[in-house]
Amino acid sequence: MAEPASTATSPLPPPPAPTAAAAPVPAVAPPGTLALTFDDGPHPDSTPALLDALTATGHHATFFLCGAQAERHPDLVRALDRAGMAIANHTWSHPSLPGLPHPVVHDEIHRTNHVLTELTGRPPVLFRPPYGATDPAVARIAADAGLTETLWDVDPRDWDGTAPAEIVAVLATARPGDTVLLHDHGNRNTVTALPAVLAALTARGLRSAALPH
Repeated sequence: MAEPASTATSPLPPPPAPTAAAAPVPAVAPPGTLALTFDDGPHPDSTPALLDALTATGHHATFFLCGAQAERHPDLVRALDRAGMAIANHTWSHPSLPGLPHPVVHDEIHRTNHVLTELTGRPPVLFRPPYGATDPAVARIAADAGLTETLWDVDPRDWDGTAPAEIVAVLATARPGDTVLLHDHGNRNTVTALPAVLAALTARGLRSAALPH
């Protein structure tokens, strides 16, 4: 599955061709919950609104942050951490990792670990490769950095201009234990959809929980 090209203000590159379906997710939410996860942030055009919606309803989520964005917006990282959201590693600059020289992959992962540790006071333990693109070498480098590679079960393609109502409809099919892929790169459709998504989860007796971190 692919992830999005950035908005005009985001540093992320265009996505490569879509990859195969995501593998099973090693990190899972507690029983009776599912896990909303947000990739590519933090971003001033989306992170504050996403955080407000989550905290107003008592839901928690996992934010897979790009190191360059975290360095650019440290106050947003600290706000997420203070609110009890899980902070996880999504590389420094969001490249597709398979095929890159191993020292480059190492730097993308370890540089992000360093800045997130500096900002939160503890190292991240979860890692999501950009675009869900991984291979044994990437997985090994992440594991050597103390990270568990974590993909997803449900993808409403919010990165691809999906309308808010469609995002809500796709997430209505999510089941307890699922990990949901969403994005925090300034996309207003995701921001608009989230309150309705959270209300629907609450009506179903489900909670979004942060993945173990």
